[in-house]
Amino acid sequence: MADMPDRDIDALLQRIVSDIQPEFGKGKVADYIPALAKVPPDKFGMAVCDISGRTWTIGDANEAFSIQSISKLFTLLMAMESFGADALWQRVGREPSGTAFNSLVLLEAEGGIPRNPFINAGALVVTDAIAAHSVSPVHQLRTMARRLSGNSLVKIDERIARSEAEHGHRNAAIAHFLKSQGNLYADVDDVLNMYFRQCALAMSCVDLARAFLPLANKGVMPETGEQVIPPLRVKRVNSLLLTCGLYDGVGNFAFRVGIPAKSGVGGGIVAIIPGQYSICVWSPELDELGNSLVGTAALECFTRDTQLSIF
Repeated sequence: MADMPDRDIDALLQRIVSDIQPEFGKGKVADYIPALAKVPPDKFGMAVCDISGRTWTIGDANEAFSIQSISKLFTLLMAMESFGADALWQRVGREPSGTAFNSLVLLEAEGGIPRNPFINAGALVVTDAIAAHSVSPVHQLRTMARRLSGNSLVKIDERIARSEAEHGHRNAAIAHFLKSQGNLYADVDDVLNMYFRQCALAMSCVDLARAFLPLANKGVMPETGEQVIPPLRVKRVNSLLLTCGLYDGVGNFAFRVGIPAKSGVGGGIVAIIPGQYSICVWSPELDELGNSLVGTAALECFTRDTQLSIF
């Protein structure tokens, strides 16, 4: 489907909200990070940005939430820019994991090389790579998020970061195992501190849809015409989103929705329709694999009703 009139997108979002109502109450808010467990489960927001820069919203689309693993998309872009893609891929793979995002099983079996940069082990390696090339990596991340989203108020929720640090024993185990295998160079505590803080970045659906719009527009910021991501990197990142962006639920998501996407246990999902739209949806209730249950249903409705996908 070509460009949709504004009124059609507004009507589509209204229809999506109606269609997804039966899905509420079927999932569970993440509770292994206690601060996340306090988020009301009935929250829902959705933002759609087209490649001309126009934005449509519905529900809680302007409310900031903990983006969690969506932050791994920011850090991957940072690492590919500063570390060099060839060197990065010697330390982390590009294949789906088929296991939970915080699993140690494959990491041990495959000699400390994570399957991809979006599972926790891979994200820790990416974070370590950034730390080696930045004096203040957390500041650099926040600056990037503010610049791409156009929101100078984007910040890290320190309450969430503390909660993650207090209960992040499995991530600590992963980091120490990576260190023992020679695939973590910086101090383990320093890497974990950065990782917990990056996951605690608070952004809204509007912020995230705008921030990742260059991935739908061949790396170009629509408002300025600036090439912020090289086209080849856009292709590679979108490919990784399609094959690895939703953990071991990526196959089902591709079957149902059919576009590249990245999820987080805060309930957000960012999705890209190349040449058309960047979309973010937020609903805190998760399925058994850690992906937003209602958010997935909303994106399925969007691609079904617009007949837009990469296939």
